[in-house]
Amino acid sequence: MGGLFGPGDIAAFVEARRVAHAELGCAPNEHMTVNGLREMKIQAQATVAAFQALLADPAYRSRRLAFVISQTLTRNQALRALAGRDCRCFDTPEEAEAWLLDSEDFEEVPVRHFATR
Repeated sequence: MGGLFGPGDIAAFVEARRVAHAELGCAPNEHMTVNGLREMKIQAQATVAAFQALLADPAYRSRRLAFVISQTLTRNQALRALAGRDCRCFDTPEEAEAWLLDSEDFEEVPVRHFATR
């Protein structure tokens, strides 16, 4: 994901997410997600609040959720939006994917753990 998001962009994202989840072929909430935010700009507070509400929707909750974020200010803003979510943040897609697929701690996803490697 990248750039600035307005209300229309968020609505389009919600619809794209709905379609993608319908095509997953797994039970609800059994999917894993990695989301790249390295091109994301600092967002308006209303946008951060909208993404926070979006992430709180239990119908779309991922079994594991990883974010790839490199910019410090964007990372801080993302962490605010992710408050209360089971997820981790990484600097590279490879780190995020390795964590998603690591079966050793699969049942031990912490309630609020943010890796800042």
